[in-house]
Amino acid sequence: MGHISLIERAKEACDVVVVSVFVNPTQFNNPDDLKKYPRTIEEDISLLSSSSCDALFCPTEHEIYPEPQKLHWDFGLLSHSLEAHYRPGHFDGVLTVVKRLFEIVQPDQAFFGEKDYQQLSLIRRMTKHEGFKIEVVGCPIIREHDGLAMSSRNRRLNAKQREQSIVISKTLFQMLRDRDKYNPMELRARGMRALEDAEGIVPEYLEIVDGPSFSPIRHWSQSLEPIVLVAVFIGEVRLIDTISLQ
Repeated sequence: MGHISLIERAKEACDVVVVSVFVNPTQFNNPDDLKKYPRTIEEDISLLSSSSCDALFCPTEHEIYPEPQKLHWDFGLLSHSLEAHYRPGHFDGVLTVVKRLFEIVQPDQAFFGEKDYQQLSLIRRMTKHEGFKIEVVGCPIIREHDGLAMSSRNRRLNAKQREQSIVISKTLFQMLRDRDKYNPMELRARGMRALEDAEGIVPEYLEIVDGPSFSPIRHWSQSLEPIVLVAVFIGEVRLIDTISLQ
């Protein structure tokens, strides 16, 4: 699983690995999404017991938020574009809970997956802004055998939807192969068309941006770290993915 790979990466770098399991209510802008979000603590404990995890921190909502709390940060485009635009308030909830976890656990390093690239970038900004002496480490996306990025949401797909979902990663890898054939705007248009033409896929966004700034790019010369970020709906399930075009 994707999260287990984070634990393995952490164990390579750290003497003690602490894993938190907490479904954070402040980051869900859709109440139905919070209600349907998988809660599999027994399965999680079983997986962690056979992993390199040394300690599990599984707090209650009251332990994390003894008083109602949702902080706000503004880091320009990072805080307002793409995921932030389509899920208002989501990242404030994410950063609020990460800040609380950092305060409670006081880690030296924290490991996050690169699939949530915008989230990873915002956590790095918040960590620096709040003065935490913590190294935020990004870990590569772990994919299923057919390319689909691993996610707890994948289990909500039925068999047909699971087959349809393959087009997401196929589109991203095709964009990587075509990187030198088209300018960013042409490449984005081709990728979006592939998603729009796919059965069962409703794209929310697909953008090519500069990794550090999140500014949209029109020419390859505008960025040394161009990345593609995508979000789609398959039925009621929303999936995201990303790929570097370096």
